[in-house]
Amino acid sequence: MSHPDKHIPIVIVGGGPVGLFLAIALLKKGISCRVLEQRENPVPDSRSLGIHPISVELFDELGITEPFLKAGLKIKKGLALTGKRKLGEILFEQCPEPHNYILACPQFTTEKILREELNKLDEDALITQAEFQHFSEQEDEIEISYSTPSQAHERITATYLVGCDGKSSRVRKKASIHYSGKRYKDTYIMGDFEDNTEFGSDAAIFLPKAGVIECFPLPKKMRRWVVKTSSFIDHPTKKELATNIQSRIGYELFEVAHTMVSSFGVQHFAAETFAKGRVLLAGDAAHVVSPIGGQGMNLGWLGAAELARTLADIMQTTDDLNNAQKALKAYSDKQKKITKKVARRAELNMTLGRKTSIPFLRNLLLKTMLHSPLRQKAAEAYTMRGLEHWWI
Repeated sequence: MSHPDKHIPIVIVGGGPVGLFLAIALLKKGISCRVLEQRENPVPDSRSLGIHPISVELFDELGITEPFLKAGLKIKKGLALTGKRKLGEILFEQCPEPHNYILACPQFTTEKILREELNKLDEDALITQAEFQHFSEQEDEIEISYSTPSQAHERITATYLVGCDGKSSRVRKKASIHYSGKRYKDTYIMGDFEDNTEFGSDAAIFLPKAGVIECFPLPKKMRRWVVKTSSFIDHPTKKELATNIQSRIGYELFEVAHTMVSSFGVQHFAAETFAKGRVLLAGDAAHVVSPIGGQGMNLGWLGAAELARTLADIMQTTDDLNNAQKALKAYSDKQKKITKKVARRAELNMTLGRKTSIPFLRNLLLKTMLHSPLRQKAAEAYTMRGLEHWWI
Protein backbone atom coordinates (compact mmCIF):
# COMPACT_ATOMS: atom_id res chain seq x y z
CA MET A 1 0.00 0.00 0.00
CA SER A 2 1.26 3.47 -0.87
CA HIS A 3 1.89 6.14 1.70
CA PRO A 4 -0.90 8.68 2.23
CA ASP A 5 -0.79 11.77 0.07
CA LYS A 6 -0.37 15.16 1.65
CA HIS A 7 -3.33 16.32 3.68
CA ILE A 8 -6.17 17.81 1.61
CA PRO A 9 -8.87 19.77 3.49
CA ILE A 10 -11.82 18.32 1.54
CA VAL A 11 -12.15 15.10 -0.45
CA ILE A 12 -15.27 14.74 -2.58
CA VAL A 13 -16.41 11.34 -3.83
CA GLY A 14 -18.39 11.74 -7.06
CA GLY A 15 -17.58 14.05 -9.97
CA GLY A 16 -21.04 14.58 -11.40
CA PRO A 17 -22.66 18.03 -11.61
CA VAL A 18 -22.92 18.46 -7.82
CA GLY A 19 -19.45 17.19 -6.90
CA LEU A 20 -17.79 19.31 -9.59
CA PHE A 21 -19.78 22.39 -8.58
CA LEU A 22 -18.85 21.90 -4.91
CA ALA A 23 -15.16 21.61 -5.79
CA ILE A 24 -15.27 24.84 -7.81
CA ALA A 25 -17.07 26.64 -4.97
CA LEU A 26 -14.49 25.45 -2.43
CA LEU A 27 -11.52 26.42 -4.58
CA LYS A 28 -13.04 29.87 -5.18
CA LYS A 29 -13.04 30.24 -1.40
CA GLY A 30 -9.40 29.22 -1.16
CA ILE A 31 -10.04 25.68 0.12
CA SER A 32 -8.05 22.90 -1.54
CA CYS A 33 -9.95 19.75 -2.48
CA ARG A 34 -9.83 16.55 -4.51
CA VAL A 35 -12.67 14.92 -6.45
CA LEU A 36 -12.60 11.14 -6.85
CA GLU A 37 -14.64 10.15 -9.92
CA GLN A 38 -15.04 6.63 -11.32
CA ARG A 39 -15.72 7.72 -14.90
CA GLU A 40 -12.94 8.94 -17.14
CA ASN A 41 -15.24 11.17 -19.21
CA PRO A 42 -18.52 13.06 -18.66
CA VAL A 43 -21.76 11.10 -19.01
CA PRO A 44 -22.49 10.30 -22.67
CA ASP A 45 -26.19 11.23 -22.64
CA SER A 46 -28.45 14.20 -21.91
CA ARG A 47 -30.02 13.10 -18.55
CA SER A 48 -30.75 16.15 -16.38
CA LEU A 49 -31.09 19.26 -18.52
CA GLY A 50 -33.06 22.04 -16.81
CA ILE A 51 -30.91 24.69 -15.09
CA HIS A 52 -33.11 26.99 -13.01
CA PRO A 53 -32.53 30.71 -12.36
CA ILE A 54 -31.38 30.13 -8.78
CA SER A 55 -28.62 27.89 -10.12
CA VAL A 56 -27.53 30.43 -12.76
CA GLU A 57 -27.28 32.96 -9.92
CA LEU A 58 -24.93 30.54 -8.14
CA PHE A 59 -22.93 30.30 -11.37
CA ASP A 60 -22.74 34.11 -11.36
CA GLU A 61 -21.19 34.04 -7.89
CA LEU A 62 -18.53 31.62 -9.13
CA GLY A 63 -17.95 33.45 -12.41
CA ILE A 64 -18.80 30.42 -14.56
CA THR A 65 -22.09 31.51 -16.18
CA GLU A 66 -20.88 32.49 -19.65
CA PRO A 67 -20.06 29.02 -21.04
CA PHE A 68 -23.48 27.77 -19.93
CA LEU A 69 -25.24 30.62 -21.69
CA LYS A 70 -23.28 29.89 -24.86
CA ALA A 71 -24.07 26.17 -24.77
CA GLY A 72 -27.64 26.23 -23.47
CA LEU A 73 -31.04 27.33 -24.71
CA LYS A 74 -33.22 29.80 -22.82
CA ILE A 75 -36.81 28.68 -22.18
CA LYS A 76 -38.91 31.75 -21.35
CA LYS A 77 -42.39 30.31 -21.73
CA GLY A 78 -44.25 27.14 -20.77
CA LEU A 79 -47.51 26.21 -22.50
CA ALA A 80 -50.25 24.07 -20.96
CA LEU A 81 -52.43 22.20 -23.47
CA THR A 82 -54.95 19.37 -23.58
CA GLY A 83 -54.02 18.29 -27.10
CA LYS A 84 -54.24 21.02 -29.68
CA ARG A 85 -56.25 23.23 -27.31
CA LYS A 86 -54.31 25.72 -25.19
CA LEU A 87 -55.24 26.06 -21.51
CA GLY A 88 -52.81 28.85 -20.73
CA GLU A 89 -49.14 29.68 -20.34
CA ILE A 90 -46.51 30.44 -17.72
CA LEU A 91 -44.15 33.28 -18.56
CA PHE A 92 -40.74 32.78 -16.99
CA GLU A 93 -39.63 36.03 -18.60
CA GLN A 94 -41.81 37.86 -16.06
CA CYS A 95 -39.73 36.41 -13.23
CA PRO A 96 -36.90 38.46 -11.66
CA GLU A 97 -34.15 39.50 -14.06
CA PRO A 98 -31.54 38.93 -15.32
CA HIS A 99 -32.06 35.16 -15.33
CA ASN A 100 -35.77 35.09 -16.12
CA TYR A 101 -35.68 31.77 -17.95
CA ILE A 102 -34.92 28.09 -17.51
CA LEU A 103 -31.71 27.14 -19.29
CA ALA A 104 -31.85 23.84 -21.18
CA CYS A 105 -28.41 22.24 -21.21
CA PRO A 106 -27.77 18.47 -21.53
CA GLN A 107 -25.92 16.91 -18.63
CA PHE A 108 -22.96 15.83 -20.75
CA THR A 109 -22.45 19.51 -21.65
CA THR A 110 -22.93 20.62 -18.04
CA GLU A 111 -20.30 18.16 -16.81
CA LYS A 112 -17.89 19.11 -19.60
CA ILE A 113 -18.16 22.80 -18.70
CA LEU A 114 -17.75 22.16 -14.98
CA ARG A 115 -14.72 19.95 -15.58
CA GLU A 116 -13.11 22.66 -17.68
CA GLU A 117 -13.82 25.34 -15.07
CA LEU A 118 -12.45 23.13 -12.30
CA ASN A 119 -9.31 22.42 -14.30
CA LYS A 120 -8.69 26.16 -14.70
CA LEU A 121 -8.59 26.49 -10.91
CA ASP A 122 -6.59 23.36 -10.12
CA GLU A 123 -5.58 20.85 -12.77
CA ASP A 124 -4.95 18.24 -10.05
CA ALA A 125 -8.33 18.58 -8.35
CA LEU A 126 -10.20 15.96 -10.41
CA ILE A 127 -8.93 12.38 -10.18
CA THR A 128 -10.75 10.25 -12.76
CA GLN A 129 -11.01 6.47 -12.86
CA ALA A 130 -10.78 6.59 -9.07
CA GLU A 131 -12.97 4.15 -7.17
CA PHE A 132 -13.70 4.99 -3.54
CA GLN A 133 -13.27 1.99 -1.25
CA HIS A 134 -13.61 2.97 2.40
CA PHE A 135 -12.63 5.53 5.01
CA SER A 136 -11.28 5.57 8.53
CA GLU A 137 -12.25 8.48 10.76
CA GLN A 138 -9.90 9.75 13.45
CA GLU A 139 -10.34 12.59 15.90
CA ASP A 140 -8.64 15.24 13.77
CA GLU A 141 -8.83 13.82 10.23
CA ILE A 142 -10.34 11.18 7.99
CA GLU A 143 -8.35 8.77 5.83
CA ILE A 144 -9.85 7.79 2.49
CA SER A 145 -8.85 4.72 0.49
CA TYR A 146 -9.43 4.43 -3.24
CA SER A 147 -8.08 2.62 -6.28
CA THR A 148 -7.04 3.66 -9.77
CA PRO A 149 -6.12 1.60 -12.86
CA SER A 150 -2.43 2.06 -12.01
CA GLN A 151 -2.63 1.65 -8.24
CA ALA A 152 -4.88 -0.77 -6.34
CA HIS A 153 -4.46 0.97 -2.99
CA GLU A 154 -4.27 4.76 -2.75
CA ARG A 155 -4.76 6.76 0.40
CA ILE A 156 -5.44 10.40 1.07
CA THR A 157 -6.21 12.21 4.32
CA ALA A 158 -8.66 15.08 4.71
CA THR A 159 -10.47 17.15 7.27
CA TYR A 160 -13.84 16.23 5.75
CA LEU A 161 -15.13 13.67 3.29
CA VAL A 162 -18.13 14.65 1.14
CA GLY A 163 -20.29 12.04 -0.57
CA CYS A 164 -21.63 13.31 -3.89
CA ASP A 165 -21.76 9.80 -5.30
CA GLY A 166 -25.44 9.43 -6.13
CA LYS A 167 -28.50 7.77 -4.66
CA SER A 168 -26.63 4.48 -4.12
CA SER A 169 -23.85 6.37 -2.34
CA ARG A 170 -21.08 4.16 -1.04
CA VAL A 171 -19.90 6.98 1.23
CA ARG A 172 -23.34 7.18 2.86
CA LYS A 173 -23.50 3.40 3.30
CA LYS A 174 -19.98 3.20 4.77
CA ALA A 175 -20.95 5.95 7.22
CA SER A 176 -24.09 3.97 8.24
CA ILE A 177 -26.37 6.91 7.52
CA HIS A 178 -29.95 5.74 7.09
CA TYR A 179 -31.64 6.57 3.77
CA SER A 180 -35.42 6.36 3.80
CA GLY A 181 -38.39 7.37 1.69
CA LYS A 182 -40.82 5.88 -0.77
CA ARG A 183 -41.34 4.90 -4.38
CA TYR A 184 -44.34 6.30 -6.21
CA LYS A 185 -46.56 4.41 -8.59
CA ASP A 186 -45.77 6.93 -11.33
CA THR A 187 -43.70 5.71 -14.30
CA TYR A 188 -42.57 7.40 -17.51
CA ILE A 189 -40.72 6.89 -20.77
CA MET A 190 -38.69 9.65 -22.40
CA GLY A 191 -36.67 10.31 -25.52
CA ASP A 192 -34.71 13.05 -27.28
CA PHE A 193 -35.86 13.74 -30.86
CA GLU A 194 -35.18 16.21 -33.60
CA ASP A 195 -37.66 19.04 -33.12
CA ASN A 196 -40.53 18.85 -35.62
CA THR A 197 -42.94 20.94 -33.55
CA GLU A 198 -44.09 24.54 -33.86
CA PHE A 199 -43.04 25.44 -30.31
CA GLY A 200 -39.59 26.85 -30.98
CA SER A 201 -37.92 27.68 -27.64
CA ASP A 202 -41.14 27.19 -25.63
CA ALA A 203 -41.80 24.22 -23.36
CA ALA A 204 -45.15 22.45 -23.69
CA ILE A 205 -47.06 20.36 -21.15
CA PHE A 206 -49.95 18.30 -22.54
CA LEU A 207 -52.65 17.07 -20.19
CA PRO A 208 -54.76 14.50 -22.04
CA LYS A 209 -56.98 12.04 -20.20
CA ALA A 210 -54.45 9.19 -20.38
CA GLY A 211 -51.66 11.11 -18.60
CA VAL A 212 -49.17 13.93 -19.00
CA ILE A 213 -46.83 14.42 -21.95
CA GLU A 214 -43.99 16.91 -21.48
CA CYS A 215 -42.09 18.46 -24.35
CA PHE A 216 -38.95 20.55 -23.74
CA PRO A 217 -36.66 22.24 -26.27
CA LEU A 218 -32.97 21.39 -26.29
CA PRO A 219 -29.98 22.99 -27.99
CA LYS A 220 -29.17 22.00 -31.58
CA LYS A 221 -32.84 21.80 -32.59
CA MET A 222 -33.63 18.81 -30.42
CA ARG A 223 -36.58 18.21 -28.10
CA ARG A 224 -37.09 16.05 -24.99
CA TRP A 225 -40.40 14.14 -24.81
CA VAL A 226 -41.60 12.62 -21.53
CA VAL A 227 -44.71 10.41 -21.46
CA LYS A 228 -46.65 9.10 -18.44
CA THR A 229 -47.15 5.33 -18.61
CA SER A 230 -49.51 3.00 -16.76
CA SER A 231 -46.65 0.76 -15.63
CA PHE A 232 -42.88 0.54 -15.83
CA ILE A 233 -41.54 -0.46 -19.25
CA ASP A 234 -38.29 -2.41 -18.94
CA HIS A 235 -37.07 -1.95 -22.49
CA PRO A 236 -38.85 1.05 -24.05
CA THR A 237 -38.65 1.63 -27.77
CA LYS A 238 -39.01 4.61 -30.03
CA LYS A 239 -42.17 3.02 -31.43
CA GLU A 240 -43.81 2.78 -27.99
CA LEU A 241 -43.04 6.41 -27.19
CA ALA A 242 -44.18 7.63 -30.61
CA THR A 243 -47.38 5.56 -30.43
CA ASN A 244 -48.34 7.06 -27.06
CA ILE A 245 -47.68 10.57 -28.30
CA GLN A 246 -49.63 10.12 -31.51
CA SER A 247 -52.65 8.47 -29.86
CA ARG A 248 -52.91 11.06 -27.07
CA ILE A 249 -52.06 14.34 -28.75
CA GLY A 250 -51.64 13.62 -32.46
CA TYR A 251 -47.94 14.47 -32.91
CA GLU A 252 -46.00 12.27 -35.32
CA LEU A 253 -42.53 11.05 -34.29
CA PHE A 254 -42.25 7.69 -36.05
CA GLU A 255 -40.01 9.03 -38.83
CA VAL A 256 -38.15 11.59 -36.69
CA ALA A 257 -34.48 10.97 -35.79
CA HIS A 258 -33.77 10.42 -32.11
CA THR A 259 -30.73 9.98 -29.86
CA MET A 260 -32.10 7.99 -26.95
CA VAL A 261 -35.19 6.40 -25.35
CA SER A 262 -35.36 5.33 -21.71
CA SER A 263 -37.81 4.72 -18.89
CA PHE A 264 -37.84 5.76 -15.25
CA GLY A 265 -39.79 5.45 -12.04
CA VAL A 266 -40.18 8.09 -9.36
CA GLN A 267 -39.04 8.11 -5.76
CA HIS A 268 -38.35 10.41 -2.85
CA PHE A 269 -35.58 9.44 -0.45
CA ALA A 270 -33.52 11.44 2.01
CA ALA A 271 -30.68 10.68 4.39
CA GLU A 272 -31.46 10.96 8.10
CA THR A 273 -28.67 13.51 8.32
CA PHE A 274 -26.44 15.22 5.78
CA ALA A 275 -23.59 15.52 8.30
CA LYS A 276 -22.20 12.81 10.55
CA GLY A 277 -18.82 13.43 12.14
CA ARG A 278 -16.39 14.23 9.33
CA VAL A 279 -18.64 12.69 6.67
CA LEU A 280 -20.94 15.04 4.74
CA LEU A 281 -23.50 14.45 1.99
CA ALA A 282 -24.77 16.51 -0.94
CA GLY A 283 -26.74 15.89 -4.11
CA ASP A 284 -28.46 12.54 -4.68
CA ALA A 285 -26.32 10.98 -1.95
CA ALA A 286 -28.31 13.18 0.45
CA HIS A 287 -31.70 13.28 -1.29
CA VAL A 288 -33.63 12.12 -4.32
CA VAL A 289 -36.83 13.85 -5.48
CA SER A 290 -39.08 13.29 -8.47
CA PRO A 291 -37.44 14.39 -11.73
CA ILE A 292 -40.81 15.76 -12.90
CA GLY A 293 -40.21 19.51 -12.80
CA GLY A 294 -36.46 19.09 -13.26
CA GLN A 295 -35.44 20.31 -9.81
CA GLY A 296 -33.20 17.51 -8.48
CA MET A 297 -29.86 18.65 -9.90
CA ASN A 298 -30.62 22.26 -8.96
CA LEU A 299 -31.48 21.17 -5.42
CA GLY A 300 -28.06 19.50 -5.29
CA TRP A 301 -26.35 22.71 -6.36
CA LEU A 302 -28.21 24.69 -3.71
CA GLY A 303 -27.00 22.26 -1.07
CA ALA A 304 -23.44 22.28 -2.40
CA ALA A 305 -23.33 26.09 -2.31
CA GLU A 306 -24.57 26.10 1.29
CA LEU A 307 -22.05 23.40 2.24
CA ALA A 308 -19.18 25.34 0.65
CA ARG A 309 -20.16 28.44 2.63
CA THR A 310 -20.41 26.41 5.83
CA LEU A 311 -17.03 24.74 5.36
CA ALA A 312 -15.38 28.07 4.54
CA ASP A 313 -16.77 29.57 7.75
CA ILE A 314 -15.57 26.60 9.78
CA MET A 315 -12.05 26.66 8.38
CA GLN A 316 -11.66 30.42 8.58
CA THR A 317 -13.18 31.10 11.99
CA THR A 318 -12.84 28.13 14.32
CA ASP A 319 -10.71 25.14 15.25
CA ASP A 320 -13.30 24.04 17.78
CA LEU A 321 -14.83 20.71 16.77
CA ASN A 322 -18.06 21.32 18.72
CA ASN A 323 -18.69 24.61 16.93
CA ALA A 324 -17.91 22.96 13.61
CA GLN A 325 -20.41 20.19 14.29
CA LYS A 326 -23.07 22.76 15.21
CA ALA A 327 -22.50 24.57 11.92
CA LEU A 328 -22.69 21.33 9.93
CA LYS A 329 -25.87 20.30 11.75
CA ALA A 330 -27.37 23.66 10.78
CA TYR A 331 -26.41 22.95 7.15
CA SER A 332 -28.07 19.55 7.36
CA ASP A 333 -31.24 20.84 9.01
CA LYS A 334 -31.65 23.69 6.53
CA GLN A 335 -31.16 21.52 3.46
CA LYS A 336 -33.49 18.82 4.75
CA LYS A 337 -36.26 21.40 5.06
CA ILE A 338 -35.64 22.69 1.55
CA THR A 339 -35.62 19.11 0.24
CA LYS A 340 -39.08 18.52 1.71
CA LYS A 341 -40.43 21.64 -0.01
CA VAL A 342 -38.98 20.62 -3.37
CA ALA A 343 -40.43 17.12 -2.94
CA ARG A 344 -43.90 18.57 -2.23
CA ARG A 345 -43.76 20.69 -5.37
CA ALA A 346 -42.68 17.67 -7.41
CA GLU A 347 -45.56 15.63 -5.96
CA LEU A 348 -48.02 18.31 -7.04
CA ASN A 349 -46.62 18.22 -10.57
CA MET A 350 -47.01 14.44 -10.65
CA THR A 351 -50.56 14.58 -9.31
CA LEU A 352 -51.64 17.02 -12.03
CA GLY A 353 -50.15 14.77 -14.69
CA ARG A 354 -51.75 11.50 -13.69
CA LYS A 355 -54.41 9.70 -15.69
CA THR A 356 -57.87 10.93 -14.73
CA SER A 357 -61.44 9.99 -15.56
CA ILE A 358 -62.55 13.62 -15.12
CA PRO A 359 -59.96 15.71 -16.99
CA PHE A 360 -62.48 18.53 -17.40
CA LEU A 361 -62.22 19.50 -13.72
CA ARG A 362 -58.43 19.39 -13.67
CA ASN A 363 -58.16 21.37 -16.89
CA LEU A 364 -60.70 23.93 -15.70
CA LEU A 365 -58.69 24.43 -12.53
CA LEU A 366 -55.47 24.91 -14.49
CA LYS A 367 -57.07 27.23 -17.00
CA THR A 368 -58.49 29.37 -14.19
CA MET A 369 -55.12 29.53 -12.45
CA LEU A 370 -53.22 30.38 -15.65
CA HIS A 371 -55.55 33.30 -16.36
CA SER A 372 -55.27 34.81 -12.88
CA PRO A 373 -52.57 36.44 -10.71
CA LEU A 374 -51.71 32.93 -9.53
CA ARG A 375 -49.93 32.40 -12.84
CA GLN A 376 -46.97 34.41 -11.63
CA LYS A 377 -46.81 32.41 -8.38
CA ALA A 378 -46.79 29.23 -10.47
CA ALA A 379 -43.88 30.55 -12.54
CA GLU A 380 -41.93 31.40 -9.39
CA ALA A 381 -42.59 27.97 -7.87
CA TYR A 382 -41.65 26.17 -11.08
CA THR A 383 -38.34 28.07 -11.19
CA MET A 384 -37.67 27.16 -7.52
CA ARG A 385 -38.23 30.59 -6.04
CA GLY A 386 -39.42 30.96 -2.47
CA LEU A 387 -37.68 27.90 -1.02
CA GLU A 388 -36.40 30.03 1.84
CA HIS A 389 -39.98 30.79 2.95
CA TRP A 390 -41.62 28.31 5.30
CA TRP A 391 -45.12 28.75 3.82
CA ILE A 392 -44.28 27.67 0.25
